Amino acid sequence: MSDYEPRIEQHIPRLRRYARALTGERAAADDLVQDTLERAWTKLRLWRPGSDLRAWLFTVMHNVYVNQVRARASQPPRAHDDEALNIPDRARQTDMLEVRDLDIVLSALPEEQREVLLLVALEQLTYEETARALGIPIGTVMSRLSRARERLRRLMVGMPEAAGLRVIK
Repeated sequence: MSDYEPRIEQHIPRLRRYARALTGERAAADDLVQDTLERAWTKLRLWRPGSDLRAWLFTVMHNVYVNQVRARASQPPRAHDDEALNIPDRARQTDMLEVRDLDIVLSALPEEQREVLLLVALEQLTYEETARALGIPIGTVMSRLSRARERLRRLMVGMPEAAGLRVIK
């Protein structure tokens, strides 16, 4: 199995970035990556050679994350770590503010929309790979992505949320 080691290692930076975006905390993200790699290594026999290892690892990470969220939901709440993202220094002050605003807006998106947006936009998975990773139909990926992009666009320019439909009698 040692011949798989370098193939898995090359995906660790992307797994870290996605985990950080999901959890918002460095320590939690590192734990999620560690748990994902542990699970992937023990379940490596389930990966089909010839299929996309990166998409399979994201699927494993998604499943581990969902299990952790479910486990936390049954436990009493704990304080969140407000540690900022580890973003390199920018040349201009406005760049840092825009990145901070984007981070805030991303965290305001519903989890389902944020997951799809991050996998497609940040990790550059195809719609099909994203659908497989999250275990949802491809149409759901496209609709969640569309809603996430529209909501992100509105929040970034300070526009109010689109009004919902009302029933008129």
